Amino acid sequence: MLDANLTQQLKTYLANLREPIELVASLGDNEKSRQTRELLEEIAALHDMVSASFDGTDDRKPSFVIRRASDAEKWVRFAGLPMGHEFTSLVLALLWAGGHPPKVDADLLEQVRGIEGDFNFEMYFSLSCHNCPDVVQALTLMALENPRITATLIEGGTYQEEVEKRDVMAVPATFLNGEPFYNGKMELAEILAKIDTGADAKAAEKLAAKDPFEVLIIGGGPAGAASGIYTARKGFRTGIAAERFGGQLHDTLGIENLPGTAYTEGPKLAGQLESQVGENEIDLMNFAKAVKLIPAREEGGLHTVELGNGASLKARSLILATGARWRNLGVPGEAEYRNKGVAYCPHCDGPLFKGKRIAVIGGGNSGVEAAIDLAKIVGHVTLIEYDDKLRADEVLQKKLRSMSNVEIVTSGQTTEITGKDGKVDGLVVKDRKSGEERRIELEGVFVQIGLVPNTEWLEGSGLELTKFGEIVTDEEGRTNLPGVFGAGDVTDVPYKQIVVAMGEGSKAGLSAFDYLIRTEPAEDIAEAA
Repeated sequence: MLDANLTQQLKTYLANLREPIELVASLGDNEKSRQTRELLEEIAALHDMVSASFDGTDDRKPSFVIRRASDAEKWVRFAGLPMGHEFTSLVLALLWAGGHPPKVDADLLEQVRGIEGDFNFEMYFSLSCHNCPDVVQALTLMALENPRITATLIEGGTYQEEVEKRDVMAVPATFLNGEPFYNGKMELAEILAKIDTGADAKAAEKLAAKDPFEVLIIGGGPAGAASGIYTARKGFRTGIAAERFGGQLHDTLGIENLPGTAYTEGPKLAGQLESQVGENEIDLMNFAKAVKLIPAREEGGLHTVELGNGASLKARSLILATGARWRNLGVPGEAEYRNKGVAYCPHCDGPLFKGKRIAVIGGGNSGVEAAIDLAKIVGHVTLIEYDDKLRADEVLQKKLRSMSNVEIVTSGQTTEITGKDGKVDGLVVKDRKSGEERRIELEGVFVQIGLVPNTEWLEGSGLELTKFGEIVTDEEGRTNLPGVFGAGDVTDVPYKQIVVAMGEGSKAGLSAFDYLIRTEPAEDIAEAA
């Protein structure tokens, strides 16, 4: 099961085990069970603190438990093979069960250990899903640290019938005590906030106690990270408040146009940015959602940003880099069938539509790339573009047109997504030239039609926005409010690209530096101190 490279990696990691662990498998007669046995035997052979047995009695076959030999009440179960994007999750489960300390904030770890109540999590993942490992690893940690929490992590491709029975049409999909809990990416702090009453209040109290920042950046994508690195290196007290550090990078798989980097992936780049932020004196406040901006009363004064948990942060200068999110079609059926056939992440959810008919809405780079990737998995792809021609790069169009199971529809306006028994069963598309409507029978719709800036929270603040909701900035990243700057996809700067966002973030950071050294602090700063 493991090639020479993975075997050597795993052997190196297992050297960090501090106490014995047990792998207990429940197997059947199928090929996946044979592969599971082979994998566990290979793991056990790499370290004398690892033992494997095959006498488990769980109904899911194949599946296996990882547990500490000295404490069988704490365990995590994998149903199916955790390879692909989940190999790291498997390694971490082995290490944590073996006593290797997790690299997790100490307060979060204590919160996990102190949770009372019985929580039985079941979570479905796909091997190509780059959002799933965060959920898998968070639930694994919780199960191995608290005996009243269990986690069964299920590879959807192995348990296709179960996936269909439970109407799982998008991953990560998490169930708690048999009921749907959350569909989508969640990190440890977010899960704890949902199950631990009072978690928000504790977080708000901690944030509210912070002194005013010289530079406060709202948003943790490429623009926000770049801003923070620049201002921290200038010696200013810098904070980054992000709803999700990394932003849309977590929803981006292949990146091939970043100068100096031939190829990387969004989640990997997000991790590298977070590491670099951590190497500088930057106060990173993750899972902090801004809900209101109160500008300073006078130039040089303190701006206030209110957060969703009730806390407020203050700063002499602000850099707004809240990015953008996927644009919705806004047609009947889209909201009703979201995660029931309507999807926005082809890499995460594509494997759930293996052999089925699907549509991709959007003929730009994102849409055409999605159609190319999905065509390798699904039975048939219909690409629908509103314009009379595709807008993607020519090299992508050429690749798409070479695929035999793809139909391209231009001048097509999707007017409705239809469904039956709670699932998508088709869509209606109108020819914009002839006016004729056509119904296409299918089982999935992937929407890839661009982005919407995250600026709703700025309404009423006095900040100037375009008619599209973008923050208006000048050539130096300044807004119409003194001491407030904008950067990245949330602004009116053209070309929503990672490298552009990084450059704009760096520029905004330098502009904030220039503002601070040229502007005397107002009286309210002295009062706050």
